[in-house]
Amino acid sequence: MHERLNHHWRLAAAALSCALALATGILGWGVGVDRVIRQLSWQLRAHPASGELHIVEIDARSIGAIDRWPWPRGQYARAVDRLHAAGVTNITFDVDVSSASVPAEDAAFAASIARADGKVVLPTFSQRTGSNADSWTDSLPIPAFRAHAALAAVTVQPDADGLVRRMLLGTVTDGTPRPSLSAMIAGVNGSADTDFPIDFAIEPGSIPRHSFIDIRDGRFDPATLRGKSIVIGATAVELGDRYAVPRHGVIPGVVIQALAAETLRNGRPREGGWPLPLLIGLGLGVAILNARSRRTLAVMVVGGPTVLVGAALLVDARLDWIFPLAPALVAIACAGIATLCMRAAAAARRRRLHDPETGLPNRHALIDALKTYRGEGVLTAYVGDFEKIAAGLGGAATAELVRRVRDRVALVSQGATVYRIEDRVLAWRCYDRTDIEQRVAALRATMLSPIDVAGRRVDVTLAIGFAEDAGVAHFDRTVAQAGLAAAQAFALGTGWYVHQSQDDEAIDRELSLLSELDEAIERGEIQVAYQPKLDLREGRIASVEALVRWQHPVRGFLRPDLFIPLAEQNDRIAKLTLHVLAQTIDDLRAWRVKGHAINGAVNISAKLLSSEEFITALRGLIERSGVAPASLIFEVTESATMNDPDRAVAALQSFRAMGIAISMDDYGTGQSTLTYLKQLPLNELKIDRSFIQFAHQNRSDGVLVRSTINLAHELGLKVVAEGVEDSACLDFLKSIGCDMAQGYFIGRPMPAGDLLQRLASDAAGVPVEPAAAAAPLALKRAG
Repeated sequence: MHERLNHHWRLAAAALSCALALATGILGWGVGVDRVIRQLSWQLRAHPASGELHIVEIDARSIGAIDRWPWPRGQYARAVDRLHAAGVTNITFDVDVSSASVPAEDAAFAASIARADGKVVLPTFSQRTGSNADSWTDSLPIPAFRAHAALAAVTVQPDADGLVRRMLLGTVTDGTPRPSLSAMIAGVNGSADTDFPIDFAIEPGSIPRHSFIDIRDGRFDPATLRGKSIVIGATAVELGDRYAVPRHGVIPGVVIQALAAETLRNGRPREGGWPLPLLIGLGLGVAILNARSRRTLAVMVVGGPTVLVGAALLVDARLDWIFPLAPALVAIACAGIATLCMRAAAAARRRRLHDPETGLPNRHALIDALKTYRGEGVLTAYVGDFEKIAAGLGGAATAELVRRVRDRVALVSQGATVYRIEDRVLAWRCYDRTDIEQRVAALRATMLSPIDVAGRRVDVTLAIGFAEDAGVAHFDRTVAQAGLAAAQAFALGTGWYVHQSQDDEAIDRELSLLSELDEAIERGEIQVAYQPKLDLREGRIASVEALVRWQHPVRGFLRPDLFIPLAEQNDRIAKLTLHVLAQTIDDLRAWRVKGHAINGAVNISAKLLSSEEFITALRGLIERSGVAPASLIFEVTESATMNDPDRAVAALQSFRAMGIAISMDDYGTGQSTLTYLKQLPLNELKIDRSFIQFAHQNRSDGVLVRSTINLAHELGLKVVAEGVEDSACLDFLKSIGCDMAQGYFIGRPMPAGDLLQRLASDAAGVPVEPAAAAAPLALKRAG
């Protein structure tokens, strides 16, 4: 389908290129491009004049010597006689002699013309009868001069932009066709009102020039002018008669006439039409539209116009043929732009439909495929411990690993297309649910063999999920449900899970809770309870751990595991943590006022260890509260710090710099090394309850707890034991030098008011019985 679409696009692009190229040629849109190419041609072909044409210039020195204007025509007579005597071929005037002057002077000039034996050419031209009139009048030399002189047109016609680029071959004045001055000098015939391009490759400065006054007075070598053509005209700035031309700027009209004559002497330039180059351009355009590789396309897009322009310049230089290239270049440019756009669109579509790391089709591609053929549902494979694998292998090797997993999935699923819909999740369509569980079992069995990648053997565990087709309008929902099913299979440890309708209800509930969380904080539904920690040396409550609970007005008590993960996953944990911290600070201050100086510990999510915004907000909260930072403890889990050690260390150091103590929670359940433990800016370790609960009964647990306490003390750290539930365990901890104990035997989590009573009772020496059978409060975690 995509190939057919590309074919239609190429046909449309070819038609558009042709239409724009034809419009460019017919309407003359590309004249600027052709002028630039002509400019390049002149630059490359720059050469001197032939030397057969000389200019006798009415320059500033001559005007200064004669000292009046218009000159007495006897001055021209003396110059004509001198030039005739020197043996010049012809004497052409670019000076207006259309009106009579002093009769004696006119007679002298007429006589000199007669003596020149027909070598004199006088100008004729047309001019407007008024500044805004549409009618023209023809100016001819007076009859006395015309008797023995030839007439030639000297009309100069600038283009619309004011530059002179062309010269007439001839024109009609006084009803008679007459050659132009340049055609007369070059001896070229042509039709009236036809023109030709002037060759500005000829350097104007190379045309020999002589001051009029020197010619008049005979101060020249006649041999230098013998057999030459002479043009007499004004070059003095004060006389005007100057025009702008390409390449050379503003130059005198007589020089333009000389350049035009030199152009014709070299052969009249032949101008070909734009259709022939256009055909070549259209051929190149078709080749560009059908280019297969980027290299071929680049060569054609860049090389095609270059070769075409180069060929045109060569033909101009060698054969005097000039071809307009703008339509052809437009055709090539349109084809190139269209091809680049199509390739960019194809690349964008590929980026949209493919995973950038592995090149596998992605979620968008799967949804498009479901629209084409739905099948019975979608299967997904969730890669367990993906972050750990990615951290160990690196980006390139991880991508290769995913492709290897794809190969095994495709093998078991009989060649089905496998899509990467998330970093850790692959998906494929299910066309037949018969024996689906056997096929899933076969896939999981194939994964028992390690995958070789980057010289390492990696064990990969897959959890498989399935979701039925949710309907025509819900393809994306089907994919999402299948992904959730695989995640659920991994979380449950079953390895296989089929999405159920009640799962959607659970999702809706979670979304509802998430939307209510911010309001719950404002309404005071999020409460803080405190579990005491006993200082084993002093025998008093020295610290508490702040634990969060939510008393929902409709749903009742909500376990922390129902909303804490939601807050972490949706960037709400910072606000919740700051709320708990603010309440803890208020309660610490109230207890201190009552004479109970204890510390308060608050659990910090892994996400907050790298949040500059959270650290800034926390610093502001502490500064505004006036509480001593040393009375606060931040508890972070061992797994949280292990995820990104560098960021974790930097964050913990920033907390320590504020004076806040750092405690590693659940120590022993992660994978910390001794070196890593030493690098962290810790104040204390909290040994997990799984080691403490039976340490006084189980020799192995006892050895581990004892050695951990000794290690911590060697590192200068205090030790808190979690999960103390009887006196025997407490006595054991005292005997091995543990610093603090926390657990139900010490005290269950309780509201701030109840804790105040406990502190007061302890201070008064009143014993408090452990509430071993009390119902647990709604807590984040109780030790």
